[in-house]
Amino acid sequence: MRNLTPATITQAFAEYAKNAPSARTRELLVSLAGHLHSFVRDNKVTQAEWGAAIDALTRAVKFTDDKRNEYILFSDLLGVSSLVDMVNASTSGTPSSVLGPFHIEGAPELPNGGDLWKGQVGEPLVVTGRVLDQKGQPAAGTVLALWQNSGNGLYAQQDPQQAATNYHARLAVAPDGTFAFSTVRPVSYKVPDDGPAGDMLRALGRDAWRPAHLHMIVHAPGHKPLITEFFPEDDKYLDRDAVFGVRGGLVLPFKQIKERSALPANLAVRESVPLPAWTATIDLTLPPA
Repeated sequence: MRNLTPATITQAFAEYAKNAPSARTRELLVSLAGHLHSFVRDNKVTQAEWGAAIDALTRAVKFTDDKRNEYILFSDLLGVSSLVDMVNASTSGTPSSVLGPFHIEGAPELPNGGDLWKGQVGEPLVVTGRVLDQKGQPAAGTVLALWQNSGNGLYAQQDPQQAATNYHARLAVAPDGTFAFSTVRPVSYKVPDDGPAGDMLRALGRDAWRPAHLHMIVHAPGHKPLITEFFPEDDKYLDRDAVFGVRGGLVLPFKQIKERSALPANLAVRESVPLPAWTATIDLTLPPA
């Protein structure tokens, strides 16, 4: 197309893509280009400003490897990861949330009632709960994928002093849907901010902090996996989570108990965990199959 103008270039892009093999791919990319064109027109973006954006994406390559992905970090910090989760989320059952970058496939199995804490740095936390389906029946056969940061605020992938799968596990719930395990109380932490995504945060005057949370993927027969995370209600970063992952239904009271009799009978550290101990109850309702 000749004689392009700011007003016609978006239509030209759409026409150039008319022979796309996939209609959905064409729809997405034409829409993306249209929004980018509108952004440039509306803000009268200069060549220097666009060059700075390209430079940030180029520098992101240097910070991306098998343990860290700067592009995912940009997606998280821009709220796009969370928005994709929300527009695809079920309207019933336990809310979903963002996956985050530290999930490990094939984590070791943890017996129901097992211990992830192992006396490591930090305050011990006992988690109990139950998984139910939409009819309120126990979700037998459910397996929970669990992961979190350690008491020093770092995930295993960030800390060479930790074992590769520290605080990562797969736990099969009991036939009645119940589960229990001991771990460390998670702590608030900063997302990596030493790269171009961190530069964006500083340019916006934003925090790099995430509130403390426990990650979980619920794998139940006949159901789509539920990816979610749970937050203590006393965390000061709940209302300014850097990646927009907090949902009202995922904020829980973390309580302290002083009596050992209040601990689950099958808890591996029932007789040895120091008291008072932190406890949290996580009852999950699966979204529709």
